[in-house]
Amino acid sequence: MGGECIRVGCGGAFWGDSAAGARQLVEHGDIDYLVLDYLAEITLSILARMRARDPAAGYATDFLDAVMRPLAGAIAARGIRVVTNAGGINPQALADALRALCGELGVTLNIVAVCGDDLADRIEDLRATDVREMGSGAPLPAKLTSINAYLGATPIAAALAAGADIVVTGRCVDSALVLGPLMHEFGWAEDDYDRLAAGSLAGHVIECGTQCTGGLYTDWKQVPGWDDMGFPIAECRADGSFTLSKPPGTGGLVTPATVAEQVVYEIGDPARYLLPDVTCDFSHVSLQDDGPGRVVVRGARGLPPGPDYKVSATWADGYRATATLMIGGHHAAAKAERVAAALLARTRRLFADAGHADYAETSIEVLGAEATYGPHARAAATREVVLKLAVRHRERAALEIFAREIYPAATAMAPGMTGFAGGRPAVQPVIRLFSCLVPKTLAAVHLVGSDGTQDVAIRCGSGAAPPAPQPAAAVAYPDATATAADVICVPLLRLAHARSGDKGDSANIGVLARRAEYLPLLREQLTAEAVAAWFAHLADGPVTRFEWPGLHGFNFVLEAALGGGGTASLRYDPQGKAYAQMLLDMPLRVPASLLAGDAILGCA
Repeated sequence: MGGECIRVGCGGAFWGDSAAGARQLVEHGDIDYLVLDYLAEITLSILARMRARDPAAGYATDFLDAVMRPLAGAIAARGIRVVTNAGGINPQALADALRALCGELGVTLNIVAVCGDDLADRIEDLRATDVREMGSGAPLPAKLTSINAYLGATPIAAALAAGADIVVTGRCVDSALVLGPLMHEFGWAEDDYDRLAAGSLAGHVIECGTQCTGGLYTDWKQVPGWDDMGFPIAECRADGSFTLSKPPGTGGLVTPATVAEQVVYEIGDPARYLLPDVTCDFSHVSLQDDGPGRVVVRGARGLPPGPDYKVSATWADGYRATATLMIGGHHAAAKAERVAAALLARTRRLFADAGHADYAETSIEVLGAEATYGPHARAAATREVVLKLAVRHRERAALEIFAREIYPAATAMAPGMTGFAGGRPAVQPVIRLFSCLVPKTLAAVHLVGSDGTQDVAIRCGSGAAPPAPQPAAAVAYPDATATAADVICVPLLRLAHARSGDKGDSANIGVLARRAEYLPLLREQLTAEAVAAWFAHLADGPVTRFEWPGLHGFNFVLEAALGGGGTASLRYDPQGKAYAQMLLDMPLRVPASLLAGDAILGCA
């Protein structure tokens, strides 16, 4: 079992992340564990299509070729253990490929695959139970491209206890890649919920790689060394606390603020974050500066998990294509709008001639004229824009017509148009997400090693989801501007920093006060209703505000806010990555005296 401190480094946040992260941590991080996160919902549908063409495929090949081939020898020599979900839709095939690679390299590593998340052989069982989509209540689609349960950390801990040097999983919650090693090293029991929540928080903070070491930080000018960002290391202790750091000499920035922004990323209710191993309460997490480049994180609390796994299924819903063209000169935005309207009118006429139905959906965004800002745009007079025209149709043949008709605009429409060198727009399938809950007993979780198979018993949790915490009694805050003679309007950026993320078609925006003294103003003016009005041009669903007292802030969840989300969305920002930046422009009324001597370092 582990000693006083276990050092876990995350060397990859998604399929396509830089392989330099894993090398940096192996060679300079002095780590005990290397974890790498490769999976998103859309990734599984891509891997499922790969496996349909080749039964030995269906995993993230980057892990095999870009990480393990150059680093396997160093990993073995340093005694670093590796945990990754690169197994995708076929973790057993990845384990087999890794064993072959180790044989080729002359490296001895024990490799164990965690299997059981793929529920493709249980689809009819699910259909018989009339399983429904978590948000919309829709029934299970007729034909799926993938269906996977989000497994937890218990099977990872079991694989490590069985002697695995490398654990490859399919779909699991991202934070489990860290919690599993901590459960193994510290002997945490499956009902030690406070520590399980703390370990899950460590995993949540580092799972997105450099996003907690200065990446995406609101005050971006403060962050040095973007060309060599330091990947995160969680120095974890048996009591659940951990210190966030990065390898010495690397770029990036580790401060309470950079870490806090990652804590709020892709979270709903911070007091009730549901995971398969534990229900987490992150609402009173505290962050403490521990010297240059070090932040101590404490305060996570846990409750029992529910009896179900969250399951993500994907299904094909027609096709999409996106064209982008640059248009310059006077009235560039108006020219772009007219070009888009003409292209749609032209292709609709051609569709009718060929017997095709109309588009299922179209999306026009004039980038550079701040189209995504809607009524808050300030750049309509710009002389240079990019027209993004995205369309969806149930027939591929119709969108092939659309793709052919984009380039004739070069000679028939607006002056100053360019950007044709990239070739015709590609026609791609639209993959939609279907999320539901299924009993944990439906997934037969097991380990597959070189010496056979081992079943893993999973604690099913309580018979019902843990109750939502009771809201704290309302506190009346006086209007800080009611009697002030020096009230001014300033953007939210002066008072807070923020980060946004996505879950399916919902977006979240965590807003954190720069000073605790600003909280009454934010609570009074930054209401759910005000945020809903600010995003009315983008969000069709309700907006909920959650208090985050430990971090002096709030979390906003915007439902039906991403045009379908992922590849189902035709928007240029289908994941709400820019939503926090949009919200930081919202004007608030503030007494000037409250801001006296206050400056936003790096962003003024």
